[in-house]
Amino acid sequence: MSAVSELRVTAYLADGLLGASSEYARTLRLLGADGTGEVLVAAEGDTLLGTIMFEPWSPDSEVARSADEAEIRAFAVAPRARGLGVGRALVNALVERAREEGVVRIVLSTLPRMRAAQFVYRARGFGRAPERDWTPVPGVDLQVYELKVKE
Repeated sequence: MSAVSELRVTAYLADGLLGASSEYARTLRLLGADGTGEVLVAAEGDTLLGTIMFEPWSPDSEVARSADEAEIRAFAVAPRARGLGVGRALVNALVERAREEGVVRIVLSTLPRMRAAQFVYRARGFGRAPERDWTPVPGVDLQVYELKVKE
């Protein structure tokens, strides 16, 4: 799990999305370590290329509102692996995982400046859900995207 944690922080730092000592860096390092959710990875041999977390609804969910929803969390691709389809493959794998679990809708939060991730989400069919946008802490405004997985 430590390699996944460090990849997340490295990717977010490379994009200027956080400071190394920020509280969210700590969150990125801990997500999934407690067994909540499922951490998916993309690797080539022993080299970790990217990661994404599938988190079924729970009372502690940030954006998912009911048991038929799940969240994408901590999506990160190593800077050296960008542009190779790693992000697309991870999102596709997560959507398939959600289908297997009977999830109706996948939701996620993203910062407006996370353009590369948003491109991957939109290409996979995710659409904006502005009525669900939220502000976890002052000055951090998150946009919500959603994908209906099954009727």
